[in-house]
Amino acid sequence: MIHKHDPSLDVYIKAALNKKVMGLVVLNVQELTSIADYFIICSGRSNRQVRAVAESIQIDLKKKGIKPLSVEGKKEGHWVVMDYGHVIIHIFYEPVRTLYDLESLWIEAKRIVDYNE
Repeated sequence: MIHKHDPSLDVYIKAALNKKVMGLVVLNVQELTSIADYFIICSGRSNRQVRAVAESIQIDLKKKGIKPLSVEGKKEGHWVVMDYGHVIIHIFYEPVRTLYDLESLWIEAKRIVDYNE
């Protein structure tokens, strides 16, 4: 399912998809919270892949002059949160994603991009 979205999101989405993440979803949360406009949620098959995805996204976006306000959880690789201001990227190790189930927590958010395997 793909709806119209802010074209600037594409740079974030492409950075995540470059590392073959699983189940990438973009939620429009701007009417539900003031912390961000969009959540990008995706998964990796291992802690190592989660860390590699986070590192790759950070490098790709830095090359475009986009730096995160903060990055949390990269050392452990279970759940990495990358705060880019209007976009927050959540990268999960798949079992941790299932446990926290952010998509259900933010069920009222409009799902604007959904890349499922």
